[in-house]
Amino acid sequence: MKPSGKILAIALLFIGLVLVNFLASSLPVRFDTTAERIYTLSPGTKALLGKIEEPVVLDFYFTKSATGLPIAYKNYATRVEEMLRQYARASRGKLTLNIIDPRPDTPEEEKATAAGIQPQLIPTTGEQIQFGLVAIQADQQKTLAALNPQREQFLEYDLSQLVYSVQQIDKRKLGLLTSLPLQGTSAQEAQMMMMMRQQPKPGQFVATEWEKTFEIIRIEPGATELPPGLDVLAVIHPQDVAPKLQFAIDQFILGGKPVFLAVDPASQHFKRQVNPQQQMMGAPTPNVASDLPALLTAYGVTYDPQKIVGDLENATQVQTQGGQIARYPVWLNLRRVNFSSTSATTGQLNSTIFIESGAFIATAGATTTFTPLIQSSASSGELAAITLQFAQPDAIARQIIPSGKKTVAALVTGKFKTAFPAGAPKDDKPADPAGAATPPSPTTDSLTESKTSSTLFIIADTDWLFDDYSIRKMNFFGQTAAEPINDNLALAANSLEFLSGSSDLISIRGKGNSLRPFEVVRTMEINANQKYQEKLSELETRLQSVQQKLSELQGKKGEANRLVASPEVTKAIADFQKQQAAMSGERRQIRRALREDIDKLENRLLFLNLLAAPGLIGIFGLWFARSRKK
Repeated sequence: MKPSGKILAIALLFIGLVLVNFLASSLPVRFDTTAERIYTLSPGTKALLGKIEEPVVLDFYFTKSATGLPIAYKNYATRVEEMLRQYARASRGKLTLNIIDPRPDTPEEEKATAAGIQPQLIPTTGEQIQFGLVAIQADQQKTLAALNPQREQFLEYDLSQLVYSVQQIDKRKLGLLTSLPLQGTSAQEAQMMMMMRQQPKPGQFVATEWEKTFEIIRIEPGATELPPGLDVLAVIHPQDVAPKLQFAIDQFILGGKPVFLAVDPASQHFKRQVNPQQQMMGAPTPNVASDLPALLTAYGVTYDPQKIVGDLENATQVQTQGGQIARYPVWLNLRRVNFSSTSATTGQLNSTIFIESGAFIATAGATTTFTPLIQSSASSGELAAITLQFAQPDAIARQIIPSGKKTVAALVTGKFKTAFPAGAPKDDKPADPAGAATPPSPTTDSLTESKTSSTLFIIADTDWLFDDYSIRKMNFFGQTAAEPINDNLALAANSLEFLSGSSDLISIRGKGNSLRPFEVVRTMEINANQKYQEKLSELETRLQSVQQKLSELQGKKGEANRLVASPEVTKAIADFQKQQAAMSGERRQIRRALREDIDKLENRLLFLNLLAAPGLIGIFGLWFARSRKK
């Protein structure tokens, strides 16, 4: 072939590749080959988009013209734009997408600021960018103020929740049934207390946060029915709930409405009201536990209100009466590894604390789906609640026999069977503690199973909702401000916000991240660290012992700060100093060896990655040349 012909062939090949890529990007067909289907819309999203009645406009703001923009933001912006285009295609014309570059000092930037998009600072250049999304339907507007690459696995949920929320005009109604003072003193009770010169009790911060999103409707335990029009129901530490109200809760959840249920084997709020002296004199022990046995049993959940979870690995450090710091294994200080990473409720949590919590187990043969959301470590066991009354932290730790992970919170979904198969209870007599319902009277208008699919969020603790275990209060310019000390408030907000969405929203789960880490490499690095960490820990212990003895000898001072020591003591000091220097050098060698092994592993993998493609091409070329010669 002539040189001009080769050049023409290469040019045509290049043009062909460009045209193929252009046509492939223009076609509405996509093939998702990822393991977790992160580029495919969930059925819940498609159903939600199909229910849009009035057109929705999505304004996607991203300052792509900014200099020094991190590559992670560029890639994530492309990912968001591709996902939004899928939404527009799936909506069949009900969604209109606008891609806007809000460059500095432009009308687009002013529009983004007015819509509530928060500027984000680029650390390398100091320049600000805007990266957010606004949904508009008629005169309603909702905003995702800042999109974050770290929340990529919940991108579909966030987008669907935004589209859903812009179609809601009124605040959703939250029914709150609780025996705890989460909302503080009511207005009527406050007036009476003021007349009696008593100070009203303030509510907990979690209730204040819920009031920003919901219209909270208080339900008394002695009520016989639920208020009409509730979107979601929260039942927290239920005690002495009337049988007819339990029946109403059962019908509420069978009707497809979500329920948040928090029970507790040992509420700290009620334990503080116990008088130890009266108990020693034979006074009856007040009930500090809560349970709804009839409902939980019917829904395929096993829960023992007399058992408390102890976790040796995730024990919280507390100060004992003697001033000593001890690990308290029944106060669970859980971390990211203990939360489900695929649930929008728990996927972004970093730490929570639960106080003497219980555990749930899926009943064998249950027809419902039991999905653990929060679990303790494998070094966990269960203790009888009564044994914690006067036991010290060390004694409690010795009683724990590890028996595997315990589920502290779970999501129960599916078609539920009613806890009242014969209909509503006849009267309002208190429910039997063992869970037996009052003799019912048959009815024909009550539900015996779920209409479609029911959702129940259960958690075996209630103390985590109190300010004492979730926030730190401070005075800020004369106002009381709250600083979260963990993610307890985030868990409370996520749970109810997740449940109060549509049934289509509830079905959307976290899908994982497009940036997949090398898990095998991470495991090898962890093993290498563990290999040397034991030696390093042993050496640190020996070194601390030598330093302590050396400090004791050198601390024996006489007059004029001169060391008073015999020749034997002087020799011992010199020996300890030599040991200290030798062990310090040994510690440096261990740390250097640890780093060398990891570096060698990284260099070996890098070398293999760089040579893999050229090596395969070279082998193919040799095989092709040999085959052609033959």
